[in-house]
Amino acid sequence: MIEAHGLTKEFEGFFAVRDVSLKVRRGTIHALIGPNGAGKTTCFNLLTKFLQPSLGRIIYKGRDITAAAPADVARLGLVRSFQISAVFPHLTALENVRVALQRQHGQSFDFWRSKTVLNRFNGRSHELLNDVGLSEFANTPAVEMPYGRKRALEIATTLALDPEMMLLDEPMAGMGHEDIEKIAALIKRISAKYTILMVEHNLSVVANLSDVITVLTRGQVLAEGNYADLAKDERVKEAYLGAGHD
Repeated sequence: MIEAHGLTKEFEGFFAVRDVSLKVRRGTIHALIGPNGAGKTTCFNLLTKFLQPSLGRIIYKGRDITAAAPADVARLGLVRSFQISAVFPHLTALENVRVALQRQHGQSFDFWRSKTVLNRFNGRSHELLNDVGLSEFANTPAVEMPYGRKRALEIATTLALDPEMMLLDEPMAGMGHEDIEKIAALIKRISAKYTILMVEHNLSVVANLSDVITVLTRGQVLAEGNYADLAKDERVKEAYLGAGHD
């Protein structure tokens, strides 16, 4: 689905990512993990074109997107979430999803017109809210929703863009145990239809969800495989223990 070849990002002599190559297979959940400072978020930003690589190539569905802009990449079906929940706080859950549907259908400026123009998106908006378990929050302003529900809403708005591949940046960040279980179950459920690449610190979630795991350390790929094999890899243990990561 997506490939990186020799991906490198240099900031004034400091290599945040150096010669990273990886392939994410269609229909899988692929996790990108590593201790703090390993280069995970930088790599994520490179793949989604929020940063331009110093060296290397990025291929998405056979197409070179190395020089593409983030918005152009999103239009190709490569859509990301962010570490901090990125929803409109004073719009309801329904309205948040509806905004995403407007963009997907080329109606970005309908909010300047009569509110009734937007009603044609209500049916699909309710379907997406139901898919992520938010039906009861349809008319609730996002600012009044629990944090875990806001993350589910962000996933709903991401799904509204009709992606082929979703990149989730620390989807469990800041959540309590109950919310983690709900969002993990949601990611597992939607993975039946979408290819998912995620950066995640919660290793229990990584172990339960991921088909393939790439381990980064100091901006380079240290190891790759399934969780059971990587848990036995002494290099991986040393990288995590040396960084004080649990």
